[in-house]
Amino acid sequence: MLIVLAEDSLLVREGLTRLLEALGHHVAAAVERPEVLLAEVAVHEPALVVIDIRMPPTFTDEGLRAAAQIRAKHPSTGVLVLSQYVVPQYATWLLDHAPSGVGYLLKERILDGPALGDALLRVADGGTVVDPELVRGLVRARDGAGPLAKLTGREREVLSLMAEGLSDRGIAARLVVSLNTVGTHIQHVFAKLGLPGDETENRRVRAVLTWLQHAEPTVR
Repeated sequence: MLIVLAEDSLLVREGLTRLLEALGHHVAAAVERPEVLLAEVAVHEPALVVIDIRMPPTFTDEGLRAAAQIRAKHPSTGVLVLSQYVVPQYATWLLDHAPSGVGYLLKERILDGPALGDALLRVADGGTVVDPELVRGLVRARDGAGPLAKLTGREREVLSLMAEGLSDRGIAARLVVSLNTVGTHIQHVFAKLGLPGDETENRRVRAVLTWLQHAEPTVR
């Protein structure tokens, strides 16, 4: 797969380049600034862009904004955003501005070759990837009260995997259950949480993350 990489740290940039190439991909360009990234994407038209969230000049959200621009101008290019921080607002902002072909992954996840490889392929194929640590944190924050308390243990597992961006088939494989069983669990989750039963996986991820981020526990 042809990849363009953007990371302001030279050491991390070189390390990521070697890691991506060890996974069988080709890094066409590795740059340190978002404006240079946009130019390289236009030249190489990669299958995927890997970009740090905090880039020059302000080191705030340049990577997020560049990701949204790339998805808008180059719809066939997926974007995987890397972050050192578990920030739900970053993931929901990204999904609001680029509903498909995007991923939000913690930098520590790049040390897990299989997990990184899976994320790269899913994003390049137009899917959505959200770091499982972020999802677990959101679920824990809502645990024990409100609508989330109505879910069974298996329904919570399904909810977490939906939020990570897994398809129904991917959830079935992870839990070693049938596709029909997954479908039943998902419908129960939607009903109990009052979420729309949208068939589009990327919209489903956005709906679940938004609910987990903003729902207030019910006071009894």
